[in-house]
Amino acid sequence: MTNKEVKSEVPPNFKELKKSADRKSNWRGRLDAVEELGQSKSEPTIKLLKRIMAIDTVTKVQDAAYRELKKWGEDVQSPKKKGEAIKDVSKILLRIKKSLPKDHTFDEFEEKLKKMRLDVYDTYEGEKGAEFDHWLKETWESLLTK
Repeated sequence: MTNKEVKSEVPPNFKELKKSADRKSNWRGRLDAVEELGQSKSEPTIKLLKRIMAIDTVTKVQDAAYRELKKWGEDVQSPKKKGEAIKDVSKILLRIKKSLPKDHTFDEFEEKLKKMRLDVYDTYEGEKGAEFDHWLKETWESLLTK
């Protein structure tokens, strides 16, 4: 954001921004919502940004909410770094791998992951950044099926 003046009011599109901030399978949309919320300091925007900072699964989104709150002088602590972004992600990925034929390809696995758990795919894409494709393929290769 480039030196825009912060308005002391609830943004007129607050409901839409709140919906965007709650979409689990769109970290980019959540990040955009945080940046737009950061332009209008109000009790509802502060409350929403604090919730996003505390619970979002993507560190980039949490950090953006933290920066917006700090910019306003809010007394907040930097978000705690977590282990796995989604609990039991390896079990989720293994279930998907087991649901495919034994000789499936990585591309088939990736496609099924997107269809079954777009939230998982999107979260790790946001968390891993440029390393995502390598991480997903390496994880797929290491999953044991019995």
